[in-house]
Amino acid sequence: MKAFHLKFSQFLPISLHEAWDFFSSPANLAKITPKEMAFTVTSPLQIEEKMYPGMIITYKVSPVAGIKLNWMTEITHVADHQYFIDEQRFGPYKFWHHQHHFKQVPGGVEMTDLLTYGLPFGIIGNIANSVFVAHKLQQIFNFRKQKTIELFGDYTKETAGI
Repeated sequence: MKAFHLKFSQFLPISLHEAWDFFSSPANLAKITPKEMAFTVTSPLQIEEKMYPGMIITYKVSPVAGIKLNWMTEITHVADHQYFIDEQRFGPYKFWHHQHHFKQVPGGVEMTDLLTYGLPFGIIGNIANSVFVAHKLQQIFNFRKQKTIELFGDYTKETAGI
């Protein structure tokens, strides 16, 4: 299996506490996922529940052509106000390891997502990644970036005091 790596960074003009409060709540994930993916958290979560190591989160998602898939991730690591990691237990990928990092910077927070994933079906999966999957993931994270700008504002040199 070939592993693929993607990195996404974004700056938001909010406090580390605000960023952590929003992104560590599984209930907010649907808010920053494109509507066409029909993303629904199916776990019985409390609205204010925060992630913790060992937390299992289940979803329904439709990444391609309206086909609904079940997806289960586990939160494997949490360092409060620093990072959390989710890993797929079953779902559309052969392997999924997603790190979410948060760092206080002048004027806001730097968020960095490090994603390592693999696809099933050997060379066919590798071709699918080149033709479709990597582009789709880029679109999802671009949507997330735009949505978080709508929710929290944009980080500019002015907000950083530069």
